[in-house]
Amino acid sequence: MKTRVISVVALGAVAALALAGCSNGNSGDSGDAVDGKGKTITAWVMQGTNPDSSAYLDAVSKAFTEKTGAKVKFEEVQWADGHQRFVTAIAGGTAPDVAETGTTWTPEFADAGALVPIDDYVAEDKGLKDDLVKGLAEAGTYDGELYGMPWYAGVRSIVYRADIYEELGLKAPTTWDEIVSNGEKIKAAHPEMAAFVVPGNAEFGVYPWVWGAGGEVAVKDGDKWKSELDSKKSQAGLTFYTDLALKHGFSTPGATTWKETDVRDAFTQGKVATMLSGSWTPKSLIESNPELEGKLGVAVIPGEDGGIAPSVLGGSHLSIFADSKEPDLAWELVKLMTVGKFASQWADSTGYFPGLESLMKDAVESTDPLIAPFAKQMVDGGASVPVTPQFGAVQAKQTTNTMMQEILSGQKTVAEASKDAAAEMTDLLNTK
Repeated sequence: MKTRVISVVALGAVAALALAGCSNGNSGDSGDAVDGKGKTITAWVMQGTNPDSSAYLDAVSKAFTEKTGAKVKFEEVQWADGHQRFVTAIAGGTAPDVAETGTTWTPEFADAGALVPIDDYVAEDKGLKDDLVKGLAEAGTYDGELYGMPWYAGVRSIVYRADIYEELGLKAPTTWDEIVSNGEKIKAAHPEMAAFVVPGNAEFGVYPWVWGAGGEVAVKDGDKWKSELDSKKSQAGLTFYTDLALKHGFSTPGATTWKETDVRDAFTQGKVATMLSGSWTPKSLIESNPELEGKLGVAVIPGEDGGIAPSVLGGSHLSIFADSKEPDLAWELVKLMTVGKFASQWADSTGYFPGLESLMKDAVESTDPLIAPFAKQMVDGGASVPVTPQFGAVQAKQTTNTMMQEILSGQKTVAEASKDAAAEMTDLLNTK
């Protein structure tokens, strides 16, 4: 039987609870804290396109010391090389006590025996388990045990220069044809800008077009996975997306190797009019370039003929690593960051969605034009990449990004590149 996890099912409970204003009352600082006087633990937090987190981490560090007597040493790790950093640290026995693990990495590291199951810790706080955002909790569960405490969720939608759209009398696109018609007008009026940038090294920006055309990344049949990146529908989505650059000239040749951070930088420099970007980026864009205040717009990613194209429901867990000599102290830090005021503060300051259903109320009900479209995308169009530890190997191999770069550089056609990528992905997904 073919399966693809679409998070709208898991998120339905989020919307219902949020609209009801449900709360379990967890504060993150209840109960007797572990005595950690004189001890220090380490924590890795990922960095990329999200806003500056130094003030937040300083506040968490201070509160952690006040509560436990211990110190925490935070280190920021770039997403781009994060996976290899983790693999190297795990192999060498130098992993941190606590780390932010992306939702596609948690089951991989759990399968490797690198993480501590946290079900017993979660059970100590009455009602906490039922308050976890279901999609994130499921992504953090491997072989029936929870290894990743939901911290935050994010989703990518269309981010655009609202001032340019207004100048040209354009509206946010609701179909793929409208993306093209908007792009033609922007290209004519502002040739100095990429009307719709197509980066070649930004994997999660690819899948909405595959799904929007009715295709699949990979499906599971029995106990075997099969990539369908080379199906006719998937190829139609890939063709539309890459044609924004190759056929219509809306992107820039340099974007063939761009990561999401490169797209963000170009946008802040006024070189990009439309991009796919995360719910966490509007604040970081304005932080980098205050002149963008009031000039940003957000829209859901449309399906080919309307509706919403699914977008990867990403996010992060906080996990405790098996090498930690202080797992109880590590949990105190995890709880402090994921439950209560620091969980809310992180969501408010970054644009991410919190990992607790009781904290989702404001996001789901928001009328803020820079929040509401992302919330709609998340609830009505959130999707998951294949939920398997082996998907980490696909990401490490850069299978999808290699395919994109081969197409954008003209080395291979969509048919050729997607066929090769599908074969490689299928092999990796079924390799234990």
